[in-house]
Amino acid sequence: MQRLNNQTLATAAQVASTPSYDRASARAGIVHLGIGAFHRAHQAWYTEALLNKGATDWQIIGASLRSPTVKNQLAAQDGLYTIVERGADGEKFQVMGAVKEVLVGPESPAALLSVMADAQIKIVSLTVTEKGYCHDPASGNLNLNNPDIQHDLVNPETPKSAIGYIVAALDARRRAGIDSFTVLSCDNLPNNGEVLEKVVLQYAEKASAELAVWIRANTTFPCTMIDRIVPATTDADRQELEGKLGLRDEGMVLAEPFSQWVIEDKFCSARPAWEDAGALLVDDVHAYEIMKLRLLNGSHSLLAYCGYLAGFDYVSEVMREPVLAKLCQTFMDREVSQTLSVPTGFDMEHYKVELRERFANPGLKHRTWQIAMDGSQKIPQRWLQTLQAQLDGEGNIDLLCLALAAWIRYVSGVDEKGDVIDVQDPLAADLKALCDASNTPEETVRAVLNMQEVFGAALGGNAQVLAATTEWLTRINEQGVLAAVKAELA
Repeated sequence: MQRLNNQTLATAAQVASTPSYDRASARAGIVHLGIGAFHRAHQAWYTEALLNKGATDWQIIGASLRSPTVKNQLAAQDGLYTIVERGADGEKFQVMGAVKEVLVGPESPAALLSVMADAQIKIVSLTVTEKGYCHDPASGNLNLNNPDIQHDLVNPETPKSAIGYIVAALDARRRAGIDSFTVLSCDNLPNNGEVLEKVVLQYAEKASAELAVWIRANTTFPCTMIDRIVPATTDADRQELEGKLGLRDEGMVLAEPFSQWVIEDKFCSARPAWEDAGALLVDDVHAYEIMKLRLLNGSHSLLAYCGYLAGFDYVSEVMREPVLAKLCQTFMDREVSQTLSVPTGFDMEHYKVELRERFANPGLKHRTWQIAMDGSQKIPQRWLQTLQAQLDGEGNIDLLCLALAAWIRYVSGVDEKGDVIDVQDPLAADLKALCDASNTPEETVRAVLNMQEVFGAALGGNAQVLAATTEWLTRINEQGVLAAVKAELA
């Protein structure tokens, strides 16, 4: 079967929309670190819309800081790939041309740094997941014990971390007298731009006080809120697309029809007019981002841990189980909504209904196991801020403690059938060791809640949280998730 590429684009055009601009004459203005499926289905999708409108200075040079997988997928396809939008009404296909090329950091750090230091690049954006910020989630400070950070401080010309690359490229521009680029975080972190700015400056201060002063004066780090469900692509998905497209596309990505991007309008350099493609440019992202993190991501994680333990592979299956669908709605209504400040004119009740409909979308095969990854990095933003707000207001924390108990049971590494769970988390070994060394649910909960790198100092010693989480873990261990939740919600 022929591959999707420039020569076969006419074949793809029979069933998919294709780029309407001359890709050969388009120029790159963005470098994106962490060019996984989400970026290709979200930020690149908005940028493609502008390229199709004639804004051809904004192609993207993607960079992987770990694996050559995406480069290998796209190089043979001239950077082209298909977004398959799956909704309740069927599928829609769009061939994307926004990605000009893909570099792999470990193959040639110098090549990536050279591109980032080029004056033509105005924005360096990133989706490297929470752990890619090399920070302590509880404090937000740079983790100077992180092996990649330790390596990069000693070897600044061959960095491994996104932070190391950003600072080295900014230093190269400073030395060459080239204006700074805007650093644009597109990861699911509250105040993501502020978090990124903090760790970049802490790193820069270790490298050079003069450099840190220059970055403060010349570089901006806008906050963003990003939202689109992008499940992992499987071989079966590729095979299915091949039958419809008549071409093999190794770089295809899946997405739901819904997409949202809220961006703080704080750029130190030129930028694409993303608002012309549907993004929202605002003075303050905070309220939007907190709603999304607590309602969407918080509920998603709750469904992932409870659903996985109950034996469900996909979130849409979880939402077809009435007990867990009711759990999701009750969690949103009873425990999350009370902690939110709603922007003027925003309909939060409609938003919650829309979220549950998106979770239930049967076209998306979004694995509970995938959402459950890296929980120690995610739950401070998704649950713990809500929990602290409810404690401060003497509100209801029952289902937040259920969420914690389900996560603790998940990271213990054994599901309800006694099968081993493949826990993917930076702290997986430490968490499992704590669970294995504990003899009772209370000991387990106490040990885990005392992990200050996740919970900080306050929550670990809270007697109310300890008691409620212990009660839930006991019930999960004895009855299973479904029975325990059903009894509670009845």
